[in-house]
Amino acid sequence: MDKPDSTLGRDLALYTALRLVLVAVVAVALVLFDVPLLVSIAVGLVVGFPLGLLLFRGLNTRVTAGLAERHKGRNAERARLRSQLRGDA
Repeated sequence: MDKPDSTLGRDLALYTALRLVLVAVVAVALVLFDVPLLVSIAVGLVVGFPLGLLLFRGLNTRVTAGLAERHKGRNAERARLRSQLRGDA
């Protein structure tokens, strides 16, 4: 089975790419309605990123869980190393 870090990296890259594509789609749609490019990009960012949180909720949950798991492992390793430095272990 895949390592958690490899699936986390894949999920994070996919989630980031999907959110950027969503921003681009919103911006292009606005440009088609003769909205200036910079305004379209700004509105795309303001609308696209929160919309991405709603549309890609499952992927967001997987990324968040993967980051929490990775953080938990790093905290355990840090605590073990600090314990060794204190001479407890």
